[in-house]
Amino acid sequence: MSFRAAFGREPDGWWAAPGRVNLIGEHVDYAAGLCLPLALPQRTVVAAARRDDGRVRLRSATEPSGWEGPLDAIGPGTPAGWAGYAAGVLWALRGAGYPVPGIDLLVGDTVPPGAGLSSSAALECAVAVAVDDLAGLGLAGSDAGRTELAGACRRAENEVVGAPTGGMDQAAALRCTARHALLLDCRDGSAKQVPLDLAAEGLTLLVIDTRVRHNLVDGQYGQRRDAVEQAAAALGVATLRDAAPADVAQLRDPVLRRRAHHVVTEISRVGEAVTLLHRRQVRRIGPLLDASHASLRDDYEVSCPELDSAVTASRHAGALGARMTGGGFGGSAIAVVEADAAARIAAAVRVAAARAGHPEPALLHVVPSPGAARLQ
Repeated sequence: MSFRAAFGREPDGWWAAPGRVNLIGEHVDYAAGLCLPLALPQRTVVAAARRDDGRVRLRSATEPSGWEGPLDAIGPGTPAGWAGYAAGVLWALRGAGYPVPGIDLLVGDTVPPGAGLSSSAALECAVAVAVDDLAGLGLAGSDAGRTELAGACRRAENEVVGAPTGGMDQAAALRCTARHALLLDCRDGSAKQVPLDLAAEGLTLLVIDTRVRHNLVDGQYGQRRDAVEQAAAALGVATLRDAAPADVAQLRDPVLRRRAHHVVTEISRVGEAVTLLHRRQVRRIGPLLDASHASLRDDYEVSCPELDSAVTASRHAGALGARMTGGGFGGSAIAVVEADAAARIAAAVRVAAARAGHPEPALLHVVPSPGAARLQ
């Protein structure tokens, strides 16, 4: 579907935002923790044109449904489905006092949905930079402005769509830069660029999409977040960022204890990984990735057989380290591998999946890429 076929006119431009993988720091963003995501080359692209009548028309080249209505109709629960992620950004920016116009918007290429690569945030952030451009808001030109846009995208997902996610995905899609990971402090929203030039080190990041789809509004994600908040309350701290392993050991509820143990130790692992990357010792982060996966599998219980198979096969074939990434219950795993061993490791992952009767995984070789922007 072309923009002209959808709306009978040409777009004012095209904008794109990346998916992301989180190198380490999973399920800690909503505990005011530390995350280390990087942006992917895979992007969601939108074409858009401004309207002056306050109406919104949303179409997708890959989804049969769309949505059309006035700006005033957008709010919690409306519109439903994929359109809520896009329209919700308009709603959040309007709520923050920005002069948001009507818009015609067509979603074209997309980050693979449900793969744990944050396709929803990619859509939100592509819309955000499009609206910023079309309305002349001037936010995308600075990190502070991009932080404001990321907040609007998060509100769209939390309040319009109803997915209780943290802010890591939106921050990564808007604030990441090429050849770096983004150290995101979810307590205050501050971010630092951490060098991660894998190609220069003879390495690559293998992303393994298990093709097992997950949905963050199905209740499991919310249960984990509730457990983290309950554990913090039981320990008398504002968030688990303020707790230590010795504190967590005092929790009587075994489920809360396991959930909190993951969060506290995962935040510590992020700090260790950042230290190694600043020292240009990227090959030494492998054991941290392995420990992260074990914690997500056993303490947080968000892995699945397909993810475990991908991680185990990667390691046995020579990966320096591997773990699941994203919300879990399906989606993707990552493995840091020597570039000249990537094809062999990828083959081993496919063989392991076939032997276990799992779907054939899709494998991507990725490098840290820049954030959302207008396309030339």
